[in-house]
Order: sequence, then structure tokens, then C-alpha cells
Amino acid sequence: MSPVVRSLEVRPARRVRGEVRVPGDKSVSHRLAMLCGIARGRSRIRKYLCSEDCLNTLRAMQALGASAEFVGDELLIVGNGGRMLPPANPLDLGNSGTGIRLLTGLVAGFPVEATLTGDASVRSRPMRRVQEPLARMGAEVDLLGEGGCAPIRVRGRQLTAISYDMPIASAQVKSCVLLAGLRAAGVTSVREPLPTRDHTERLFRAVGLPLVVAGDTVELTGSAGAPLPLSGGDWEVPGDISSAAFWLVAAAARPGHEVVVRDVGLNPRRTAVLDVLRRMGATIEVAASGGGASEWEPRGDLVVRGAGLRGTTIGGAEIPNLIDELPILSVAAALADGETVIRDAAELRVKESDRIAAMAAGLREFGVDVEEAADGMAIRGGRPLRAPSRLDSRGDHRVAMSLAVLSLFAPGPCRVEDVACVDTSYPGFAEHLRALTE
Repeated sequence: MSPVVRSLEVRPARRVRGEVRVPGDKSVSHRLAMLCGIARGRSRIRKYLCSEDCLNTLRAMQALGASAEFVGDELLIVGNGGRMLPPANPLDLGNSGTGIRLLTGLVAGFPVEATLTGDASVRSRPMRRVQEPLARMGAEVDLLGEGGCAPIRVRGRQLTAISYDMPIASAQVKSCVLLAGLRAAGVTSVREPLPTRDHTERLFRAVGLPLVVAGDTVELTGSAGAPLPLSGGDWEVPGDISSAAFWLVAAAARPGHEVVVRDVGLNPRRTAVLDVLRRMGATIEVAASGGGASEWEPRGDLVVRGAGLRGTTIGGAEIPNLIDELPILSVAAALADGETVIRDAAELRVKESDRIAAMAAGLREFGVDVEEAADGMAIRGGRPLRAPSRLDSRGDHRVAMSLAVLSLFAPGPCRVEDVACVDTSYPGFAEHLRALTE
């Protein structure tokens, strides 16, 4: 979808059918840009996600001394070899909370000063959650925005390892501390209250870094400021299951629909969305991917066939591993018979938008009965929808795409406003929507 597109008209779909390859995994792309950007030599990355979020991270690494160019569908990065350069200007991470939090941790361990900022949404999101552990490690991290928000000024230096018990389950905070621990003196230990995405740990092991995972604790032996044993390599990013989730729900919610999503990442810390949809009655099969096996990130093809969905309860330990999929799962709930309760998801309040409020408001526009709670919502689905003339995405890419999927089931055309934000994670969404519904 081009950034100049401001709205998207979605017409009712009699059937959702076909196959699609979703863009590369956003979380993996961010991390690969950072690790390859500080490595020695050249790295080649196939299927890097060319979304605004990931391109902003890539530009930041270039400002820190790496070089990068796209050759066809491959990204070539020559790393700075651990000799990070002080950037001449603030590093603008745009809409990416992942980019700004992870990069803050990475920069903190190098002897440079940098200011990291982003768009209005990122500048409204809480950053004390990364400032506190980094300060304990000896970094100087100043939050220049109101209420403990970005811009973030980091004065990197020699860090000392800490043992950190995370107060919240957050893969971003965990990864920030581990990236800071790369050059720290001693063993950095992070214990998480619930399992979260482990892309950082998988990549660290894949490049041979001294990382150990034991139960709920991750330990990393830092280099104490010595050069890191990182060399360039070849990588292929799997398809993003968060992007696949839109088509899984679109097909699963009605009998007769069928979609095949090719070469999707199936990291067990990311597949809770499959468990929830199956619990709701969806038929989803996993087949070997034509893209080949991966030693560091499992992948496969997903085949989803429509069936009548039923309500369920979503909460507890599964929330951290499907936090990004909750907006589209609320759409599944609106299309399912009975009540679906989403709880323990207060983190949705501080995403690109207040996603609880945004999705509750959007569902009500379709006539769905929604009861909002502080940490989630109760959705009573299965009733006939109406076709709202205008839907507000609130500038949130996942809200925009979720409302577009629900519009497929409305009795008339719907227009989703403010959809340029979709480019932050899923360039090409509108084209895939048309291809699967025509």
C-alpha cells in the first residue's frame, strides 16, 4: 500500500480463497539489521521486511556506521565491525516501539552518544521500562519527553552485567537488556514472568554468542568491551505470522473459505494465535514449507478452511505471545457465536494506539456488542453486522487491517480511514486483500 493512500474501501466478499506469501517477519527483520549492522564483513538477508518500521531501523544502523543496499530482493549489509560511529543527527525510528527500545539497549554498550526519537505515537509510549535496567548497568539514559517518554538520549559506556527480574512480560525489554549485555562485563541475567518472543535468543545462538536459556531465565556472557565475535552471514526471513493472522481469520470465520499462507515463521513463541483459532473451531493445517528448513527459526505453510467459530476466553500466559494478534482475534470474536473474553491484556493500552478502545469502538460501528474492560473486552458475536460508512483506524496499522477484514463480512461497502500506517508493517496489504477476495 502506497503511503499516499489515505483510505481503503472494502466491499463484501462472497468468498476468501487463494494463496498468499506475507512479508517477512517484522521482529526478525529488526534484530537482523542490528546484529548484521555491528558484525564484521558482509551479510546477505533475503526477504527483509521493507516496511517503514524496519527501514527506519536499517537507516539508524547506517547512521551508526553500517552500510546497506538492496540488490533485487536481497539486502546487503556491511557491518561497522563493532566500531559504532556517533550519529550526526537524532535517530528517527518512526512508528517502531521495537526499533527504539532495542536500539537504545544496543547503543548503551558502545562509547557513543545518540538521541533516539520517533513519531507522535512512539513519543507517547512508556520508556522507563528500558531506562531503569540500563541505568542499573551503568548507562546514562535520559528521557527527554513528558511522562518518561521519548526522545531518548543515550550516552553509551562500559556497562556492568546485572541480574534483572522483569516486572512485566515484554520481549522488547528483554531484548533491550540482552543487547546492552553484549559488551557488558560479566553475565547478564534476565528472568521473565511469562514466556515472550525469543527471536533475540535464537539469533544470538545462531551467530555463536555465549547465551544460555534455563527455564524462565536467559544468561549472556558479555565481552567486557572487547570486540564481539560477530561475522557476516546469509539469512532468510520467514513470513510474519502476525501478518498471516489477518488471512487466517478472514478464511476461518465462514464455511467455504480457504486460504494457503506460504512460508510462515512458526516459532513456538509466536503461534498462540493458531491455538486460539483452533479453540474457536477453525481448521488449520501446517505443512512443510517450500522455502526449506531453518535451523534458527522454524517455518511452514498454513492451510486454513472456514468453519463456524465459537467464542472462547483469551488470557493468562498466552497473552504475551499473541499481543499483536489480539486486534484481529477480536474480529474473529465478532464473527463467532457466543461470547469471547479477552483479559490480562492491559499492554494493548500503550501500543501504537489504545488498541482496546480502538477495536471496541470499531466493532461497535458494525453493531457488535462489546463491553470494554481495563485489561481487555468481552465481545458477544455471531449477530448480523451493519456496514458503517467510515471507520477510524486511529493511525494504527493493526487496527486498520483488522477493521478491513471485518468489512469483508459486512452487508455493504465500508471505508477504513487513515490507512497509510499499514506500510509500517505490511506493505502490499491492500493488493493481497483484493487478490484473495476477487
